[in-house]
Amino acid sequence: MNAKQKMRHILDTLAEMFPDAHCELNHSNPFELTIAVLMSAQCTDEMVNKVTANLFQKYKQPEDYVAVPLEELEQDIRRIGLFRSKASNIQKLCRILIDKYDGETPSTHEQLVELPGVGRKTANVVMSNAFNVPAIAVDTHVERVSKRLRVAKSDDSVLEVEKKLMKLVPKDEWTLTHHRLIFFGRYHCKAQNPQCEVCPLLDMCNEGKQRMKPGLNKKTVKRVAK
Repeated sequence: MNAKQKMRHILDTLAEMFPDAHCELNHSNPFELTIAVLMSAQCTDEMVNKVTANLFQKYKQPEDYVAVPLEELEQDIRRIGLFRSKASNIQKLCRILIDKYDGETPSTHEQLVELPGVGRKTANVVMSNAFNVPAIAVDTHVERVSKRLRVAKSDDSVLEVEKKLMKLVPKDEWTLTHHRLIFFGRYHCKAQNPQCEVCPLLDMCNEGKQRMKPGLNKKTVKRVAK
């Protein structure tokens, strides 16, 4: 089985496991999605959704975010990790949207990554989910799963993982693959206590095979995972 055949097997298996995988960040437009993804760094989607439930009622457009003192916005998102720096980036981002884009969220990757707090991953999520442009955003779940299934090497950078996935996955499946890899990593192939004993992709995972060996100790698993 060559690399593309292996990837096809992985994609088909994930499709069976998570046919309805989707973006779990609640939003109603590209601007809200950008804010939500910005806040999701080092924070769960579940917590972001709890905060944005009220946030998106209070703040409808970029002008609303810059109209309040920074301290007020900080309080509104204080349950989010790194809330002070994120509040600052949100206000800076909104000011740029107002001054440069007439309050609209830009629709190109190059423009998005220039916004404060918006990195490559965030831009990819916005492009694929808000503007229907195929993209694979590599978060911690996608990176972990790709390395465990040996789609990428254990020492590959996030960008290298993204490039390998883009090469192996058909372009029209990039966005859906991103969601399915996240669901697989979030609900099945977890960082701690992955469900190796019922995993249909166990034969492709060296770490999983090691975990399933009788009498395995945690130190051995850690060495395999590196």
